[in-house]
Amino acid sequence: MTGRIFHASSGIGRKVQAEALVSSDGFSARYDLDRIKGIFSRPDHRLAGLSYVGRVLVLDAAKGGVATAWMLYEMKARCIVPAALVLNRVNPIMVQGAALADFTMISGFELDITKAIPSGALVEVDPTADRPFIRLV
Repeated sequence: MTGRIFHASSGIGRKVQAEALVSSDGFSARYDLDRIKGIFSRPDHRLAGLSYVGRVLVLDAAKGGVATAWMLYEMKARCIVPAALVLNRVNPIMVQGAALADFTMISGFELDITKAIPSGALVEVDPTADRPFIRLV
């Protein structure tokens, strides 16, 4: 499975490499995370109790609006931030938040990316490529 590449329709940020943390749950920086401790804190989230710091989060869809977007900036400023966010679906406000925070994010796959990437895998995310992608290293 090493070397498999999954292309996204859009991306922002810079190339990163880190361990993937995967769930079919959505992503809200406001409701799902303890942004001080750097863990998923919503009890019914499948990643509850796990650290997101320095990991590539591979999740289903962006949830929330403006608060989630500006929280990406706050997380980046505190250095308590994921390495990247990889989503099946994203909303325009999340893209604006990623741009403001200079945060790496890709989205829009032809398959469910949460089923294609195993949790714990080392991945490379390149939003700067002609076709943004996530690759199993």
